[in-house]
Amino acid sequence: MNEENIETLRWSGNHLEMIDQRILPEEFTYISYTSAKSVAEGIKSMVIRGAPAIGCAAAYGVALEALKLKDLNLNEFLKGLEEGCRILLESRPTAINLFWAINRMQEIFQNSEEKDSKELAYILLDEAHKIREEDIKINRKMGSFGADLLPEKANVLTHCNAGALATAGHGTALGVIRSAVEIGKNISVIADETRPFLQGARLTAWEMVQEGIPVTLISDNMSGHMMSHGEIDAIVVGTDRVAGNGDVANKIGTYMVAVLAKRHNIPFYVACPLSTIDRSIQSGADIPIEERPKSEVTGYQKTQWAAKGISVRNPAFDVTPADLVTGLITEKGVVLSPNKEKIDSLFISD
Repeated sequence: MNEENIETLRWSGNHLEMIDQRILPEEFTYISYTSAKSVAEGIKSMVIRGAPAIGCAAAYGVALEALKLKDLNLNEFLKGLEEGCRILLESRPTAINLFWAINRMQEIFQNSEEKDSKELAYILLDEAHKIREEDIKINRKMGSFGADLLPEKANVLTHCNAGALATAGHGTALGVIRSAVEIGKNISVIADETRPFLQGARLTAWEMVQEGIPVTLISDNMSGHMMSHGEIDAIVVGTDRVAGNGDVANKIGTYMVAVLAKRHNIPFYVACPLSTIDRSIQSGADIPIEERPKSEVTGYQKTQWAAKGISVRNPAFDVTPADLVTGLITEKGVVLSPNKEKIDSLFISD
């Protein structure tokens, strides 16, 4: 199976199907969704995860709700859509693509008094398809820019999963690696296991094995040792939200990797579509950090390894300050040493 066969989410007939990423790599199966509420539950329970993929799923959630309500009069239709959007917005707080995608869908139905419910429903479905297609194209552009940053031969560390499974296709961080391999570079991947949900061990490693890209799995506490021994040449990660000053929120443990990279003078790159940049937030200190269930830390699925009654913290993300980021890889190019002025320039129309 290669990246073209990994359709994280797909439209089938009149419903959405998403790969159940909670049970990979042991099982590969799709779950069907027919409403905003069901998609929100899929996002919250991490059937689907990764900021771009969450954005795509949310857009389809709005479209599904519209199709379900299309036979209502326009007022009731719009009221139902707003409720569906509210439910989706409450599913996960950190990934800005969720809010970006829903805002894009809302702009369509909130400014459409001259259209009827059925017409709007199919316009919204078309828009969801466009968001998915655009995501793949954007990832390809980022991949091309990022591939040029990597040496001809390199061991590249990545944290969590920012691959095809975290997007509509190709991936952000793994998209950079895929693109580098496509142009003939000799790239080996070092995958952090990424506790507590094991996205690196279960998902990144699986993607790379499927494509025959060399990959070595390590536990999260091994990266410093490997950096100190010259076994890592570059680091590429994804992100769930970038603040206006360039601070980066990504999977918990990313900050530690960035600090170690700085200590060992290893470039630390963040693959970041413009839709993941939130200029309404001045710094990473203002990014909401999701706290997930303690059961994700005390065990995995049916296996429990912690003592019952133990106190647990489970922040799902941390924030890496901009001064630890070598560069943001976007669809408009690479922003080295990101700051507010450089980020703002990305949004100036050509």
